[in-house]
Parts: sequence; C-alpha cells; structure tokens
Amino acid sequence: MRLDKYLKVSRIIKRRTVANEACDAGRVEVNGKPARASYDVKIGDKIKVSLGQNERTYEVLEVCEHALKEDALKMYKTL
Repeated sequence: MRLDKYLKVSRIIKRRTVANEACDAGRVEVNGKPARASYDVKIGDKIKVSLGQNERTYEVLEVCEHALKEDALKMYKTL
C-alpha cells in the first residue's frame, strides 16, 4: 500500500492530499530516510511524521486497504 494511503486509512493524517503534501515536503520519514508518497509500506516499518510542533513515530503492525475507526488503531503502534 502507498504511504499516503496508509497514513489516511490508519487515520494518522486525516486526508490523503495532506499526507501526500507532507511526504513531498520531507516531513515523513520511513526507517530514518525521507519517503515519497509512493513508498510501499511494509509491516515493521517505522514511520516518523513531523507536522508543525508535533513529531511522532509509529511502527506498522498491519496493512489493510480499509479500516473502521476502531480497527485503525490496530494498524500501528506509537513509539
């Protein structure tokens, strides 16, 4: 799954266009390297998102195309 879509489906970022713009601006890193929106997310990846003053790191636990609000929290773990 593409990184921008993963960020939206997991509800880390609310809109896919915002996720895409954050990737283009270099505010999203995967495993310590800046990642493009087209990066293919895999289980075990560590995603670091920097938006404004907030900087958070997540570990990918599950990759699924669709997720309900309750299931979205099971897709990642906050580090």
